[in-house]
Amino acid sequence: MNERIEEARETALRMLKPDSKTLDRGMELHGNSLVIDAYGFAPFASEDGDAIRSAAEAGASSLEIGEMIEDMRMTRWTCDPRERQEFIEAWDAAGVTCIFQNAGEECQSPMRLMRRLAHYTYATDVARDVVFRAALPEDIERAAGEKKRCMYMSANGVPLTQRWETVEEELMYIRIFFQLGVRMMHLTYNRRNMIGDGCGESFDGGLSDFGRAVVREMNKVGVIVDVAHSGQRTSLDAAKASSAPVVASHTVCRALNDHVRGKGDEVIRAIADTGGYIGICCMPAFLGRSGDILAFLDHIDYAVRKFGADHVAIGTDRAHHSSMESAERKKIPYRGPRRKEWQSLWPPNDPLFDPEWNRPEKKNSLAWTNWPLFAVGLVQRGYSDEDIRKIIGGNALRVARAVFAASRPAPARNVS
Repeated sequence: MNERIEEARETALRMLKPDSKTLDRGMELHGNSLVIDAYGFAPFASEDGDAIRSAAEAGASSLEIGEMIEDMRMTRWTCDPRERQEFIEAWDAAGVTCIFQNAGEECQSPMRLMRRLAHYTYATDVARDVVFRAALPEDIERAAGEKKRCMYMSANGVPLTQRWETVEEELMYIRIFFQLGVRMMHLTYNRRNMIGDGCGESFDGGLSDFGRAVVREMNKVGVIVDVAHSGQRTSLDAAKASSAPVVASHTVCRALNDHVRGKGDEVIRAIADTGGYIGICCMPAFLGRSGDILAFLDHIDYAVRKFGADHVAIGTDRAHHSSMESAERKKIPYRGPRRKEWQSLWPPNDPLFDPEWNRPEKKNSLAWTNWPLFAVGLVQRGYSDEDIRKIIGGNALRVARAVFAASRPAPARNVS
């Protein structure tokens, strides 16, 4: 096994300390279940450092180099044999059937959203033997039955024309991106936009009137409303406005760690009342306490106890990174200091950037490839097989089915 994958596995096992019966039962249950990452990333390839250095020496701009890096991370595994091998090895170690794949940039610009979607569309087109794009919820079930891998596309923003002439015109790209394969969209990403306020804003004004129109259109088209990066009031308003299940695809329980990216009990209850779920993420700083796999399981425990196993999933917000990444990055010329990105609106002294929360043992215990050990941890904590299957995939599939149903045309009537 890849050394990085094995090290992460051993780190988590040292923390869990399962007996052999629990370990075997958890591994078997995971291996025989449909497993869905409710929000995550396919394994990242490394950049081609030599190619990027050549582009930089030829005068490529920072934006161009940044796009080269992103493209390579998402697609290079399709053409490089070593990267392809590690991509498959990491995915198989995780034992995930489907990733609700982050396939859209953090914005409302259709062209910017299109870039990341294009990278993953290309990858799933040219390497269908490795992973395919699931267009329908039934495709996810088929992948599980055939032991295949698939992606169900998500976007980190709602595409808008941004001409602000009519509401209907602003909403037109929601259907177009749905037809391109996007099945879930963030209403906001940390900052305020015309839809509502993000979780990073100090004043949370909630969902706008236009935001309510956006939610109605997403319901109508069949796109899952995701409030993971929305403010508390915006999340609550969206849940109340929606006629379909709403999700916070990758978050934590604020009752256990009061971080802006978490959701309070009132919000989680409103999401559960729509038939949706919260996906507990694998970010140490968001989890608080120990910031490791044990804290992660604590958040699942809390959500299940308070809101029921039907409304909890796992959205890791993590990816496996190529073992060649470090060596390739050393080849890339230093581009100088960079200003904070627009969407990275975090409180001062946020623990996300504190080295304490980024210590290797914390992150390793929550590695994306440790998915089977998440099931082991749930067995260890006394969950039934039925509830574990819901948490590791069943709830995400149920919501995907319920929301997508809105896009299906009514059966033709026999008028003869």
